[in-house]
Amino acid sequence: MTDTATREPQTRPEAAKSAGRGGGSPLLRLFGRRLLMTIPLLLAISVLVFTLLEMMPGDPARNQAGMDASEEQVEAVRHRMGLDRPAPERYFGWLFGIFRGDLGQSSVSGQSVGDMLADRAPITLELVILAFVVSLGIAIPAALLAARKPGGLFDRGTMVVAMTMLAVPNFVLAMLLVLIFSIALQMLPAIGFVPLEDGLIPNLRSVILPVLALAVPLAAFYTRFLRGDLVEQMNSADYVDTARSKGVRPGLVLWIHAFRNSSFGLLTIVGLNIGTLVGGTVIIEQIFAMPGMGMMMLEGAMSQDVAVVQMCVFIFAAVAVLANLAVDLMYAVLDPRIRYGSH
Repeated sequence: MTDTATREPQTRPEAAKSAGRGGGSPLLRLFGRRLLMTIPLLLAISVLVFTLLEMMPGDPARNQAGMDASEEQVEAVRHRMGLDRPAPERYFGWLFGIFRGDLGQSSVSGQSVGDMLADRAPITLELVILAFVVSLGIAIPAALLAARKPGGLFDRGTMVVAMTMLAVPNFVLAMLLVLIFSIALQMLPAIGFVPLEDGLIPNLRSVILPVLALAVPLAAFYTRFLRGDLVEQMNSADYVDTARSKGVRPGLVLWIHAFRNSSFGLLTIVGLNIGTLVGGTVIIEQIFAMPGMGMMMLEGAMSQDVAVVQMCVFIFAAVAVLANLAVDLMYAVLDPRIRYGSH
């Protein structure tokens, strides 16, 4: 009896040691499994992107050579662009070039695609990060305040605004923002981008309107989702009733208990919408004349610059996939049970 009692408390540490044997920590093993699942998905995306670009109408070589060019000139351009090689050979050449750090060359400007991305990607990255922060900065407080008194004045007003913003496309919202803040009030610039090196305030002034155009529709969606989930948690969850019976204040129950559980659903929605956020930069950058990756891809599509479009589309798709991988890992960090579950 004594011997059993002394051994029993050691079972959990021993189980933890055996769980960690031979494969590192559970979080690292989870990361390894998810990464292995992501690699074939990225390869499938690369094949899909290449195939869709192959199916684009028109002849890139003819477009680059000019409509008045002779067939010999068109063939010379086609050879220079590598379009005279079989499609599988071109695909694998492009894929292996990525692993070597060679992202291809623009057929229009002759510039390295890698150098172009180095100039353009930071602008798009700044827009995406700021829009991400602003959308959550609006949605979380609004949803928490609305869920405190469901059906109240603030709740109804928030839902009306959220539904209105969801009904307005981001490019229409962008034009409305320009009309109000640039033309009517003359508070903010309508177009152009000021690099961060030229000053923080000028930089922020140049990105406020495009960031709002990207962030507000997402904030409206997040607010509706989170508010609904919080109200459901407050009305039906057993742990909420337990906390109330212990005399915990309603505001603390909402923030500490309900929001903690609702954050898992919000995390999923945020991860799924990263692709939407990144894709929205294509239109928004064009409206505000922001020389980022979105404008770079659109310009490449209009001039049939295959190397540029191919890399931009692949990067946008890869960001969406990697964002979902990050969400999986954050689940494991927030809830350790996921690390030890069956996958």
